[in-house]
Amino acid sequence: MTKAEIVEQIYEQVGFSKKESAELVEKVFQTIKETLATGEKVKISGFGNFVVRPKNARKGRNPQTGQEILLEARRVLTFKPSLVLKNILNDEPVTEEQLRAEAEANE
Repeated sequence: MTKAEIVEQIYEQVGFSKKESAELVEKVFQTIKETLATGEKVKISGFGNFVVRPKNARKGRNPQTGQEILLEARRVLTFKPSLVLKNILNDEPVTEEQLRAEAEANE
């Protein structure tokens, strides 16, 4: 699904104009990007957590030449799906207890 398709879904299901839908989607993504850029977690209940974590410098190899190279330290973005999302993906029921436990974990 693309950003344009998300905009189209909001336009059809919520009733905002296409311009308003596009602005809303853009603002949501901008807020998420800005939050992650500061190193903060983004927790979306019922969906999952986005976390920026450090990755240490390490030795690697150029796959074409086999030459050893140093890969610099960097930050990487990880996503951990919520239990609710995992259950939906695996066609498993979501219990009230799972919903409560996830809500508490995201507080």
